[in-house]
Amino acid sequence: MTIRTKPRAALAHGRRVARSVVGEARTELDTRFRRGGRADLALFHEFAPPPTGGGHQFLRALVAELGRRGLSVELNRISSETPVCLFNSFNFDFRRLRRFARPGCRMVHRVDGPIARYRGFDDGTDARIAAVNRELADATIVQSRYSLDAHREDGIDLRDPRLIPNAVDPAIFHPPAAREPLAGRRARVVATSWSDNPNKGADVLAWLDRHLDADRFELTFVGPAPGALGRIRCIGPLPSEALADELRAHDAYLAPSVNDPASNALLEALACGLPAVFRRSGGHPELVGDAGLPFDAPEELPDVLDRLLAELDDRRAAIRVPSLAEVADRYLEVLGA
Repeated sequence: MTIRTKPRAALAHGRRVARSVVGEARTELDTRFRRGGRADLALFHEFAPPPTGGGHQFLRALVAELGRRGLSVELNRISSETPVCLFNSFNFDFRRLRRFARPGCRMVHRVDGPIARYRGFDDGTDARIAAVNRELADATIVQSRYSLDAHREDGIDLRDPRLIPNAVDPAIFHPPAAREPLAGRRARVVATSWSDNPNKGADVLAWLDRHLDADRFELTFVGPAPGALGRIRCIGPLPSEALADELRAHDAYLAPSVNDPASNALLEALACGLPAVFRRSGGHPELVGDAGLPFDAPEELPDVLDRLLAELDDRRAAIRVPSLAEVADRYLEVLGA
């Protein structure tokens, strides 16, 4: 076994080194031949193909909104006359950004987390984010008060922080034209996640799978299934349009994650008109406000769900989600674009 794995490990290491060398060579060429170009905004972010999680979803929506306003966005490069750069969390090539950064280009860092609290372990990502923030950022955008306070508690002072929440694409995530009456059927509750991080609420889903009253509630989970679930209806990851349709077919949303700074999944559900039961953790209370009810332990959920259903119309009427246009305005104000 050892004899077999050593060549494989060496091959994998060789591929990583080759990718790094190619990336550095491409960066060197790009920085040398960037003269004369201009975009209204540079964005440093490595997009993953959909369906993907919240950061990718929000930034796609933001770029599309800026495009509708006639603003040009270049990706993972800063042309010689581009006046401002937005770089996202840690989801980009740090060395490439350092090579492209130049005097006269305003640098704004979009930060979520702290990542260690969100993931449940510390692999040094927060320290790397703090280092590049100190080195390059003129200003920082955080998505929730929780995120800003948690960074300060962890000893991370972000450069000139501004709080701007996320938003969703209203052409995709919006309430249904009509809703099926609740009388005479089970209440439909849905939870979504694109991550297998246990802090996304695997413990809550496991408890509900064993204890939720199946005569009164139907629970659906959309995303990679967090373990073996017997009674919860599980659907794999969906593209945004199909996900929005699935959300609109439900009555309420479950947000069970821990230390989630600004859940885009929760925002998508609220935008589709779903009141939420949410873990009293992270940025959830800020996002939901009066449009749902909190819980601390899974054992509380039967009573919390009963109360939510009794107050469903009032909770739905209390939904307030930031508009994409408003959020784009606030980004442009910080960017100075």
